[in-house]
Formats: sequence, structure tokens, C-alpha cells
Amino acid sequence: MTDLLLRGGRPWGLGSPADLLIGDGLIKQVGPDLPQGDAQVIDVSGQLLLPGLVEAHCHLDKTLYGGAWVPHSADDTLAGRIGNDLGRRAELGVPSVERITALLRTMSSFGTTHVRTHTDVDPAVGLRGIEAVLSAAETVPVEVQQVAFPQHGVLTNPGTFELLEEAAKSGVFAIGGLDPAGIDRDPVRHLDLIFGLAGRYGTHLDLHLHDGGSLGAWELELIIERTAALGLGGRVTVSHAYALGQIDEAQQDRLAQGLAAAGVALATAAVYSFPVPPVKRMRAAGVTVACGHDGIRDLWGPYGSGDMLERAMHLAYRSTFRRDEDIELALEAATYGGARALGLSGYGLAAGCAADLVAVPSSTAAEAVVTHPSRTLVMKSGLVLHN
Repeated sequence: MTDLLLRGGRPWGLGSPADLLIGDGLIKQVGPDLPQGDAQVIDVSGQLLLPGLVEAHCHLDKTLYGGAWVPHSADDTLAGRIGNDLGRRAELGVPSVERITALLRTMSSFGTTHVRTHTDVDPAVGLRGIEAVLSAAETVPVEVQQVAFPQHGVLTNPGTFELLEEAAKSGVFAIGGLDPAGIDRDPVRHLDLIFGLAGRYGTHLDLHLHDGGSLGAWELELIIERTAALGLGGRVTVSHAYALGQIDEAQQDRLAQGLAAAGVALATAAVYSFPVPPVKRMRAAGVTVACGHDGIRDLWGPYGSGDMLERAMHLAYRSTFRRDEDIELALEAATYGGARALGLSGYGLAAGCAADLVAVPSSTAAEAVVTHPSRTLVMKSGLVLHN
């Protein structure tokens, strides 16, 4: 393939305009006024260059995206949404390869290059969701990690643990968990089971934790302890972690230190009015913070666009960020933070990194988040997908 020279863009974090020489799927050089040689030039003068966006928490298998509009039919309780999901999956043909593919293509058009999705695994659906996501991902230039997710509990839904183990044996990237106390009513046993699977099969671990207040804070302590004891630092993520937004600052600081020391990441979606972890305080302590959409037009809710810049805006807004340097924390969660949580290597805008790039007509990173403008360039592994 012919090398490409991106001329005159402003790589985020570099502080000044620079050219990027792209070849063999990698960023070969970064610097001002690079010689053209035999490279094909793409003029991105004045454009802000970002690394590929990272969707760190979604549910591709649940999506109704790309099909006819489906009015939301659940009540406002967690139990109501769970029942709505279970009761209407078959009726609406969920999971659907076609709808998952449509959503992934939309994500790609917005510059998302990596996705972590939590795929339902339970006796009613088996591993069909895993298979549907795999099939869709094969046709779209997005790298997809799947979490085998026990949406309806492990201990409270017999047969689910065996399916989680089957998914782990088949090579799924991560094992999921769900409210060890609130749903499964036995946090120690729940965590023993899913941490045991992750350790035995060498997977990552990504747990939904909606349990709030002191209960959720205690469960975070249990997760920190197990991660450290089993040497799983860098492979464990807690998604949502509502409790962190509901406890006092002293508790937040203590848990932040524990999360950072153990290497446990956080993923937040900043949806509706649910509590958002204190991003600024977590990052100051060294905790990895990632973000994602959660559900996108599914039986749990009708919202979601697939645009991670828009999602970063929601995170910044819910966090009451107004200063540019604070708003950039939300963009970091949608890029570098997500990359760390997903365990990506070769990610970024430096020479030697994968050529996964997005260009936007923004003067600053904060402006890109607030206005989330149209993408002027999307590149995956050195291949131009949109220009």
C-alpha cells in the first residue's frame, strides 16, 4: 500500500501542528514539514487529530438499531426493564446480526475503532448473542471485545455459570458480573465464581455494579482485594460504580487509592440521572476511567447515537465540567482511558502506534467534546474509511 502523509493537522496533546506519515497500518513519523517522498498527501490543515475513539461499555446484542422504531415498553424499575428485556427478545428477533452490523457501521463512521460489548449469556439465549456479535464484527472495521454477561444473575439463574465457563473456553475476551449483592444476594460467592473463571481461563473481568451507597462501596472493596490477591491488575473493570457518586469524599479518596493500587479501571456511561463516579477525583488518584453508551436503542431504553464524542459530552455535562482542562477528561475517557481499560497496545498518536485516527474541525479538544462536529477523516489501521 502507498504511504499516506496527513499534512498540517494538530495532533491532540502535541501543542503544535504536525504531519503524520502513515504506512503498513502504523504511524511511521510525526513532525513538522515531513518530506512527501512517494506518499499520497491528505490535507488536514487546521483539523484536530484524535486517536480512534473507544466505546468501553455497550450492549450490541440487545440493539434494535437500524430497524423500525420500537416504543419503549418497560416501567421505570430495574426489575421492569429486566422483565421487558426477557419478555420481548424473541418477539423482536434479538439478537440480530443485521442490527448489530448497522450499529457497528454507524460507530465506525463516527470514528470509533474499538468496542467492548457486554453480551447476554443465560439459559434462554445460550451463546447466540456471542455468535451474532462475532458474525457482525467480521464485516466492520472495528475491533470488538466481548464480555460474557450474566444479565439476569449467576446464582439466581441456574445454568448461567456453566454458560459463562463455556464462553470462556471459546475464547471470549472477558467474563462479566452483575450486582453480587443486589441481584445474586451473595457477593462473596458471586465474586469467587467470576474471579475464578477469569483466573482459570486468562480472561479480563468487567462487572456491572449498580448497587449504591455503603453496600456498593463495600463490594468495591471486595473487588479491589480479589484483584490484588490474584494479580489481575490491569484486567479488571467495574462498570457504572454508582456508589462512588453517593459516598462522601473521604470514602471516595480511600477507594480511589485502592482502585489505582490494584489496577482496577472504571467505566461509566453517565446515563439518565444515575450517579456518575467523580471522574476528576478518580483521575487525580491515578484510576483509569473509560466511558461508553451502555444500551443503544434497545429494550432498556430508546436513546443512544453511537457517537463517542457525543457520549463524552454527556459525561462532561453530568460531571459539571466547564473548564477546558476538565472537559478534556471526558475525552480522555473516550480515548486513552478506554484503551487502558481494554488493554490495548500500540494506541495513540505517536510514531509506532496503530494508525487509528479521527480528524474533526475543532480548535481544541474541549470544543470537539462540546460540539461533537462531523468527522472530516476516519482511519482504521491506515485505511481511510471516511474523508
